Amino acid sequence: MCLILAGRRYPFVSDVSATARSWGPSADFGTTRNLWLACLIALVALLALGNLANDAALDVNYGWDVRVNCAAVDAHAGGLDPYFVKNLKGTKLSYPYLPVTLDAFRPICAGGFLVGHHRGVFVLLALLCGLVLPGPGGRRASLREVGLRCLWTFGAFVGFEWVLASGNFAILGAMLTAIALALLLRSAAREDRPDARHVAGAGLLGLVMSFKLVFCPLLAALYLLPLPRRQKLVLLAVAGAAFVLPILISLAFYPDLFASWLLAITGGIPNQHGVQLEETNPSLLLLAQSVVGQLGLPDSKPLVFAIYVFVAFALVLAPLVWSVWPAIRGGEGSLLVRLDRWLIDHPLDAMRLTVLAMYGLYLCSPRLKEYAFLELAVYAAILIVDLPAAALAAVLTIGIAVPTGLSLSGASIEGSFVQVAVALICFWILLSVDSARSALVVRAAGVEPAQRLRTEGF
Repeated sequence: MCLILAGRRYPFVSDVSATARSWGPSADFGTTRNLWLACLIALVALLALGNLANDAALDVNYGWDVRVNCAAVDAHAGGLDPYFVKNLKGTKLSYPYLPVTLDAFRPICAGGFLVGHHRGVFVLLALLCGLVLPGPGGRRASLREVGLRCLWTFGAFVGFEWVLASGNFAILGAMLTAIALALLLRSAAREDRPDARHVAGAGLLGLVMSFKLVFCPLLAALYLLPLPRRQKLVLLAVAGAAFVLPILISLAFYPDLFASWLLAITGGIPNQHGVQLEETNPSLLLLAQSVVGQLGLPDSKPLVFAIYVFVAFALVLAPLVWSVWPAIRGGEGSLLVRLDRWLIDHPLDAMRLTVLAMYGLYLCSPRLKEYAFLELAVYAAILIVDLPAAALAAVLTIGIAVPTGLSLSGASIEGSFVQVAVALICFWILLSVDSARSALVVRAAGVEPAQRLRTEGF
């Protein structure tokens, strides 16, 4: 991680922030040594763009999700219950969002422009995602960083390919997430009260999570921001309130539709498509269910859930905790106090850890549809730009080239676990690089940094 603060206070480790020695030198396209990396990036970009162009050339009626969403808006405007598929024109799929979104989406669907031109609009929004994301600490991103983030957004995990094909409104979630992260990943203007940009970012992130309720645990990662504890608790409260607000508005102002929504998402409406956790999707929960089936174990939901929790902890959560453990295991105060102290002493490390935790918690969601990997890519886009050359080459190859190559070859990704597998491998690469950098700083410093949290922060 870019440890500017550590570099100032410990000059003998100022160059540690540039690289993790286990992965080699940082990626710098201007050197002859990394000319191979520039060529690799160009090849990966051609592969990703070729895949999108190949999809556009196919004779397929794309945009089934955008048609569902806009048909639901039209049905609601016409006085019909949009959660009953029979009331939706031209589709057999159900509408999954809260009732309040029916009025929120009305301007988007007005005139039928989005239904007819969603592919061009979505490409523009994906491009804006790469442009909006800042560098850690709120610094302006360089042209190189913007290019990498745009490439990653368009190609990583073939999430954007699925969004572009389906017309799913996950593109709106990705865009709002990028804006929220741009607001949150800034240094605080003052230490005695929450920064207005942080509050706005937390509220926007909570609002985004309310679109797909299963992702709400991600909000807990806000605690890892390099802020006094009191400010972080305020941000958590704001994010929680923003998450709950659309639910309360739907319950208060759309009571009949809210009841229909509950029936629709739980499969309570017979003879129509239902949105359930067990629906085919490349998530860790369905991976656990597949393991139970392959081993011939009893088809028990508690058993599947137990295996799912174990897999999530073993593959994501435990490695994430272990990565920061060496930095906080010793010293004065409770474990939580030591964590708070380390986060403030290493603000850029803390921001990377926050985004990495969001990535991990999103990856652990029990329902992770193919198009949802676009939003996952937005979190990773922040982390990949300052990777060492070898690590950057690895994540580009695994995260973009592998799934894109499979898609181009005609192999079916739907119903498989290719996306979650490559996303997990990229998570481990990002985590290993950050862990190596933190370990170098801990060894070089020899002791905890002397800086302590201000007492008014607790």
